[in-house]
Parts: sequence; C-alpha cells; structure tokens
Amino acid sequence: MAGSGILEVHLVDAKGLSGKDFLGKIDPYVVVQYRSQERKSSVARDQGKNPRWNEVVKFQINSAAASRQHKLFFRLMDYDTFSRDDFIGEASINVTDLISLGMEHGTWQMNEAKYRVVLADKTYHGEIKVALTFTAAKAQDHGEQLGGWTNSFRQ
Repeated sequence: MAGSGILEVHLVDAKGLSGKDFLGKIDPYVVVQYRSQERKSSVARDQGKNPRWNEVVKFQINSAAASRQHKLFFRLMDYDTFSRDDFIGEASINVTDLISLGMEHGTWQMNEAKYRVVLADKTYHGEIKVALTFTAAKAQDHGEQLGGWTNSFRQ
C-alpha cells in the first residue's frame, strides 16, 4: 500500500543507560532517523542514566513502494561540552505495519512501549520508551509540507 503522511515519534524517556562522563553524569539526547530525515531531541542535562524528554518529533512519510520496510533508528548520545559527543547505544523500530494500518484507517497509534538500547555488538545498554502515531495525508493536504505543528502533542 503506497501513500504519504506524518509519523509522530513521542520520545518519552530512557532507563538504565550505560555510559560515563569525565565528570560523572551523562547528558543524553536522541537522534531519530527515518531514511534520509534526521531529528534531534533536546539534551537532558544532568539527568544521567534515566533521562526524560517527553518530546515529539515528526517525519514526512512518502511511501511509493508497498514492499519496502519502514524503520526508525534511534541513536542515543551523551552531549559533551569540550569534546566529541559519545555514543551511548542505539535502538530501532519497524514501523511498516503502523504506516500501512494508518493508510487503511486514516490514523494509527502504537502506545508507549520500551525498546532495547544496544551497542554494535548487540549487548544491552538500557531501554528507551517511545509512542508512535502515523496520520495519512488527506487529499486536501497534498501541497502542504511539514506544517502540521498546530497538531503537536499536548498533555
């Protein structure tokens, strides 16, 4: 099923992250990637191994091929003021079903769930909690770019 729409990624929090900084506490942030698009969370300053973001990032989805896999990648990083930011770990979520169900029903949600944060060798380094929503583009929205900030997540 081909189509387009907006994928909202609600970055809730992370727990039990591994990592150490010169001065002790880590300052984690997340880089979320969907294909060539990248979004960054704010830095959870001094929140260490259990940061809370409660932020939403959005991606424009244009799916021409029904057979393609849709994956979100999460790179957790430790912000460092005086040196290069350190890699903490990564997670990925396959959102193929979410997008096809959203195309079918107009919108589809995946409730908050925990995903493993791992290193390149797949060793466990904590977990990240994320909720997802995909909303199919309506016919009248086709000329519009990612202007949907009016519908951003509110608590």
